[in-house]
Amino acid sequence: MAKTLPALLDKMWTDYVAINPLAQKIYNFFISRGDTVLNDHIALRTFNHPRLTIDVVAAPFVASGYKYGGDYHFPEKKLYAKHYQHPDATLPKIFISELKLEEFSAELRKTVDELVGQIPAGLEHTFDFTSVGRPWKVSKATYEKLMKESDYAGWVAAFGYRPNHFTVFINALKSFADIQTLNGFLKEQGVKLNASGGEIKGTPAVYLEQSSTLANNIEVQFSDGPQTVPACYYEFARRYPLPTGELYQGFVAASADKIFESTSKGQ
Repeated sequence: MAKTLPALLDKMWTDYVAINPLAQKIYNFFISRGDTVLNDHIALRTFNHPRLTIDVVAAPFVASGYKYGGDYHFPEKKLYAKHYQHPDATLPKIFISELKLEEFSAELRKTVDELVGQIPAGLEHTFDFTSVGRPWKVSKATYEKLMKESDYAGWVAAFGYRPNHFTVFINALKSFADIQTLNGFLKEQGVKLNASGGEIKGTPAVYLEQSSTLANNIEVQFSDGPQTVPACYYEFARRYPLPTGELYQGFVAASADKIFESTSKGQ
């Protein structure tokens, strides 16, 4: 069990690359070129259920020195998000989004209540909750039912509490000066990128450019057998300086909205 921030971040990365081995391959390639690979941010997903709100999920990070950095609204996907950052700029920002259950059907809300009801009392308040994985049993039929209303809800039901993605901070790379060159190289290696809204989300004018791989498909064990579903992806972010000269540290909702689609089945 991870009890310190470094141990928790390590545990989250280990779990993430076990599910998304492509991320480890890309990371290793950067290292082989002499690059420094810094994680710009780690993304986590949850429901706005009273036991599992953003504030509950963020608690271990806040206890470790992270501060609230901003919030974001995604009306189309019925999501709300906050990001947190640490005074130590080498530590990744934490981006946590939650599904606004009140905007979905009574059936979806009932299903989520049933899933949450399976979580052992107090588990959500443990320091390493963001690396416990799926804390409930769920059937393939329930997963598919949730996917019809929200692929985000389906993802959380299938994977639970673990990173949805890590993000390479392009500014720290020596061998790729810009996101266009990096994307071109990745495609040459056969990596499929999320093209929703264009392969590059954002512009220097909004101080942030992002791209991401498509989520890999893995076999997940459901209560009634295995099924192959979209899992995790790897993101790449380049930040630009504000008029003050400081790098922009926030997120752009219009860009993040399309990044979420990296786990969509239709991609």
